[in-house]
Amino acid sequence: MAVAPNPSEIFQRAVGEGERRLDQPLLELTATGFIAGSTIVFGIVALGLVRGILEPASRPLAEIGGALAFAIGFVFLFVGRAELFSENFFDPVAAVVQRKRTGDLAKLGRLWALTYVLNLVGGVVLALILSVEGVLRPEAGDVLSRMAEEIARQGAWAGFVSAVAGGALVTLMSYLTDAVNSVGSRMAVAYLGGFLLAIGPFAHTVVTLLHLFFGIFFGAHVGWGTLAVIGAVVTAGNLVGGLGLVTLTHIAQAKGARESRG
Repeated sequence: MAVAPNPSEIFQRAVGEGERRLDQPLLELTATGFIAGSTIVFGIVALGLVRGILEPASRPLAEIGGALAFAIGFVFLFVGRAELFSENFFDPVAAVVQRKRTGDLAKLGRLWALTYVLNLVGGVVLALILSVEGVLRPEAGDVLSRMAEEIARQGAWAGFVSAVAGGALVTLMSYLTDAVNSVGSRMAVAYLGGFLLAIGPFAHTVVTLLHLFFGIFFGAHVGWGTLAVIGAVVTAGNLVGGLGLVTLTHIAQAKGARESRG
């Protein structure tokens, strides 16, 4: 039976993966970010389809079914090694802390900025394709439009706090995938995390903005100014949750464990 790695071992795994991400060529980084955005769109579409089909029978059942369907998108992401914005918190920051190179801060900024932008570009491109009339069942478009309007009506403070939880959750998923030893375990972590993100629902800047874009494409009454404000609020919350609540605390845990043994 495989023994679960201790915090120091998880940290070293994260450093190795983080170095790969920091040092990857521009073409690889561009393709990876684009693929992640388009991949998560399939989870959003699955959510809309399942909720639309189940809502006539039961609204609570439809919400649970939609969350279960959405989680498939995260399995695709983690198994395919595509990277969403806040997945790039723990591993690359661990590498920066370990290597202590000034130039790595610029690499980290490049990684975050390009991943964020390309996640959105990849997602919007596929959302535009899938929102063409007749491609999806009509129920899916109705659900995605209503969800976008619900997101737009959420207050700034509630949106920020939801994003703190969402950033912490997705970064925790990234941390936990460093702690497991098999593809099946990675799939289970990704699926459970994706389900929790959707059933909350907790805000993740890329997923939330793609929900809004999808809704707009299906006729939701959401202004571009509202979309920009939500993007800023949710991104700030993800940074607080992903970096503050998960990344820095787990790095401190690993450093403490190494010092206690040394």
